[in-house]
Amino acid sequence: MRTNYCGLIDTQYLDQEVILYGWVHRRRDHGGVIFVDLRDREGLVQVVCDPDNAAAFRIAETIRNEFVLKVSGKVRRRPEGTANPGLVSGAVEILVHALDILNASLTPPFLMDDENLSEAVRLEHRYLDLRRPRMQANLRLRHRAAMAVRLFLDEHGFIDVETPMLTRSTPEGARDYLVPSRVNAGHFFALPQSPQLFKQLLMVAGFDRYYQITRCFRDEDLRADRQPEFTQVDIETSFMDEGEIMALMEDLARNLFRRVMGVELPDPFPRLTYADAMLRYGSDKPDLRVPLVLTELTDVMGEVEFKVFREAAQGPGGRVAALRVPGGGGLTRKEIDDYTAFVAIYGARGLAYVKVNALAQGVEGLQSPILKFLPPAAIEAILARTGAEDGDIIFFGADKARVVNEALGALRTRIGHDRGLARDGWRPLWVVDFPMFEHDDEACRWKALHHPFTSPADGHEDLLETDPGSALSKAYDMVLNGSEIGGGSVRIHRRDVQSKVFRALDIGADEAREKFGFLLEALQYGAPPHGGIAFGLDRIVTMMAGEESIRDVIAFPKTQRAQCLLTQAPGAVDERQLRELHIRLRRAETPGG
Repeated sequence: MRTNYCGLIDTQYLDQEVILYGWVHRRRDHGGVIFVDLRDREGLVQVVCDPDNAAAFRIAETIRNEFVLKVSGKVRRRPEGTANPGLVSGAVEILVHALDILNASLTPPFLMDDENLSEAVRLEHRYLDLRRPRMQANLRLRHRAAMAVRLFLDEHGFIDVETPMLTRSTPEGARDYLVPSRVNAGHFFALPQSPQLFKQLLMVAGFDRYYQITRCFRDEDLRADRQPEFTQVDIETSFMDEGEIMALMEDLARNLFRRVMGVELPDPFPRLTYADAMLRYGSDKPDLRVPLVLTELTDVMGEVEFKVFREAAQGPGGRVAALRVPGGGGLTRKEIDDYTAFVAIYGARGLAYVKVNALAQGVEGLQSPILKFLPPAAIEAILARTGAEDGDIIFFGADKARVVNEALGALRTRIGHDRGLARDGWRPLWVVDFPMFEHDDEACRWKALHHPFTSPADGHEDLLETDPGSALSKAYDMVLNGSEIGGGSVRIHRRDVQSKVFRALDIGADEAREKFGFLLEALQYGAPPHGGIAFGLDRIVTMMAGEESIRDVIAFPKTQRAQCLLTQAPGAVDERQLRELHIRLRRAETPGG
């Protein structure tokens, strides 16, 4: 029987006999004495094989990296000057009495302490990658975070209820992963993008407080913070308004960071309306560590000679805004060109700028190719509104408001970090008062900004039918350091209001009955006022771990092409399986075929 974990042996075990199991992290032969760093999930301990123990020494001569060993021996203090203060076990070593090889290993494709590995190699051999201390630490951090959430919710009366993995497709949101039904020919299940409707039905059923740490699925284009399958902390509660829900969820976040990281988040979190967030930061998830803000200039650019500014200011839905960067006047032409290429990712057609060299000299103290197209009043407004000072640079965005917000919002964050302007620490906030809808110009219809089950704000119910674009919702997002870590809302609990939202979304009565009839029916049977939130566990743990990608906090993730390099999934299936599912594949057309 194992008596201890390797990485937990310290001086309290001096002179004790221990039995350890683990992997050979490294083997060293020093003048006839063989040293082995034995590793398990808790860390390393140094094992010493002395030639006086001939049987154990012969075995030690044959072992290599990643062999699995059983070690029996005595804990003793390391010789003076050889202690390793970086390890819990750094002051001791194990003098081997007996050594058994439980399994040999091929030479691994990489060392377990190698940090310069390609992600493809890591994912192809994920079972080895997960042995590395960094990955072990990340997954243990994830475990602690999940446990902290569970403990808090249990202490506050929430009940863990599982909801179905096979459900009905609702193509109003992201693209579904579909699962064909063998028993019901020609019909399909969908993997859930969220347990949204089921958790609302649990409120109708009277469970009052529900939670679930659950897998969700979205067949969408992937980024570093996206996966086709992801984990969310799903929460719903009855008889609480948005303020009460937000206060409780703040407590959850504070408790989580306190228990897992020893970090105290502010109490209360600041709140920012969606309109103000877009106006000041160009984003509904602003990174408040960066002190830079956008300056509104649309109203002063309607008559300027510079065509780009004028057309944006005069056009419907256009915006002209500025971003002042203190001390940015020292940016080189290449750096400005790099930022111009960066904003082009977000649809910006250029990045105009003004360098402020000497305010006291008026226009002569400014440097920019666009100054000759701007009247003195516009220049004066730019300098006054931005609060520009000598040595600053002012960048401009002029286009549709969406393009300006996305481009300057992203530029604000990037420059803030590039130039060392971002503050340290954790800066959470709530973004509130979201619009109910956003307009899909391509489809020429409204679509829900969050989801179609979000309740309109008090006094905005009539706008659902008269002016949907002006209707605000009871939605709220928790944002941390520029990432949305949780989003939720008060839900619609009356059938007549839900029907109004469906009509605003151009979902007719027949379509609503076909897709959501069970919900509409349930709302007629005494549905209580309710609301909730869902937190992205993968994203939160990624931030806690200081990682760049959520793949580094998920045991077996997919690539950006939604593939598993370990198992080579997705893969082809044989014809018999397809016939059972009543599916025939359409062959890809060849050129000229």
